[in-house]
Amino acid sequence: MPLHLIKLAVGCDSVADLTQRVAARAKQAREQGHTPQHIHVTRMVPKRDAELLAGGSIYWVIRGEIAAREKLIGIEPFRDSDGIARCRLIMQPKVHPVSPRPMRPFQGWRYLTEADAPADLGKAARSVAAMPEPMRRELRELGLL
Repeated sequence: MPLHLIKLAVGCDSVADLTQRVAARAKQAREQGHTPQHIHVTRMVPKRDAELLAGGSIYWVIRGEIAAREKLIGIEPFRDSDGIARCRLIMQPKVHPVSPRPMRPFQGWRYLTEADAPADLGKAARSVAAMPEPMRRELRELGLL
């Protein structure tokens, strides 16, 4: 059973915003002759990397909700130019909206089990994913979604 990470998408206002950022980075990588990937650098290296790479994803918290995920395809520890240990979390550059779930802010990242991970929004729910984020949040708070 895969294990997932949950991380705050700092600076992102919506799933659409995250999707645009990921697409821009993938385009830039292609223009530079690299494989299109979304790379996020973090300070700590996950210790349960084998479980994460066995089909895990990074679930992104956007404005207080777990809202999207990207499939995790690589974990690369490295040292930056100052000699500080860091880690590249490498993801497929495809954002999958998930069933929104409230999440409080936290620092760094957390593990998320398969049983606790929110489900992807299926094809039938694409209309929900296409809604403006403030409208979707308000409908969810009212119990209509």
